[in-house]
Amino acid sequence: MPITAIVLAAGEGTRMKSRHPKVMHKLLDRPLVGWAVRSAQDAGADRTIVVVGSGADEVRAYLGTLDGVESVEQTRRLGTGHALKTALEATDVSEGTVVVLYGDSPLLRGETVRALVDRVENGGEAACVLTMEPPDPTGYGRVDFDDDGQVRAIIEHKDCTEEQRGRLRECNSGVYAFDARELRRHIGEIGNDNVQGEYYLTDMVEILRRTGLAVAAVHCDDYSELLGVNSRVQLAQATKVMQHRINEAHMEAGVTMVDPDSVWIGPDVTIGQDTVIWPGCYLLGHTTVGAECTVGPDSRLVDATVGDNVLLDETIVVSSTVDDDVHCGPRAYLRGGAHFMRGSKAGTHVEIKGSTVGEGSKVPHLSYIGDATLGKGVNVGGGSITCNYDGKHKSRTEIGDHVFIGSDTMMVAPVTIGEGALIGASSCITKDVPAGALALERSRQYISEGWATEYFKKLEEED
Repeated sequence: MPITAIVLAAGEGTRMKSRHPKVMHKLLDRPLVGWAVRSAQDAGADRTIVVVGSGADEVRAYLGTLDGVESVEQTRRLGTGHALKTALEATDVSEGTVVVLYGDSPLLRGETVRALVDRVENGGEAACVLTMEPPDPTGYGRVDFDDDGQVRAIIEHKDCTEEQRGRLRECNSGVYAFDARELRRHIGEIGNDNVQGEYYLTDMVEILRRTGLAVAAVHCDDYSELLGVNSRVQLAQATKVMQHRINEAHMEAGVTMVDPDSVWIGPDVTIGQDTVIWPGCYLLGHTTVGAECTVGPDSRLVDATVGDNVLLDETIVVSSTVDDDVHCGPRAYLRGGAHFMRGSKAGTHVEIKGSTVGEGSKVPHLSYIGDATLGKGVNVGGGSITCNYDGKHKSRTEIGDHVFIGSDTMMVAPVTIGEGALIGASSCITKDVPAGALALERSRQYISEGWATEYFKKLEEED
């Protein structure tokens, strides 16, 4: 039977004090609503529908980057029951199981959602409530069970008697799974006879029980999965939970972290065995790091592909590739599709943009290489630059195998330096250099003996 996930994400989130909708604030490198969508997909949802409202255009723009996600707009925000009804009225969902999630609850695991779905599919109940027992139940609706262990009712905290508050410790998480047919049949029975004039999804439990249908509960052992985000303080708390969860999974898979509390890894990152991550590192986006690497301290990798046995010391790698046995840093910056091939090196204060550095080639220090191709065994002296931009166009520099570039060399693109050529230090290369040639460009040095001595003596006399 099909599984449909409906993610409620229409709230404004006023406590965030932001111009952006709450669900678009990021936990690590993914908006909150993206985490909810991933939970649904991990649970096996065939269809994911996100109910948008506040900041609808911004949320829709993000959802458009995700595969298989639809959106429905709740123009009037009249409660969770109204949001779910809006989604059902705008779609043809009528079979299988409907699971209700929240765009501001990023920590819920896919397997937890799946357990909820399985209970509805296999247990014969019309609905299932995900329950929890938080350390402090204040403010949560309490779940009242009958003698058969079925959910009799959900009693809001403010409506509980003192006896109920002491006796009923199981709380409602707000996450549900419903038999789609029964949900569609009864969703219109939710009323808004309350002080807020809103339609609450919790009323569905009483409605289903009143018609003779059973409602089950699945207990979530890890209370932290159900933490919601309503403020920036809570966002930081949720991010810390996810940091520990992700880091522990990598360490259990064979990755060493010297100080896990100072390492931040995104959910789509993969790391090989026996790699060591030093403090102050960020691995985000679709980053892949191989085995036996050393990353950090203080390195940042975003959408990076890194091979085996690589050293990245105080190195930033953005949308670039580093092959096996490469050493980078300290304080190297690789960006814009840079590609370091096996055994190459980027040294201290080196920036590489949109360039390929061939096998065994070295850019040791204080250099900028942009829009260039370096062959094998090239050595670039310190302070050298490819001048790739003329104010309007970017041009390429081609450097052959085993070229030696002297320190403080300017290569004004477009220019080609042939295999085995040698460029003298402090040259400005504006023309192609043939293979095996020496290129030297510098003005003649002028010396006037004793000039400086006389100059400083004159200054002293003037004082």
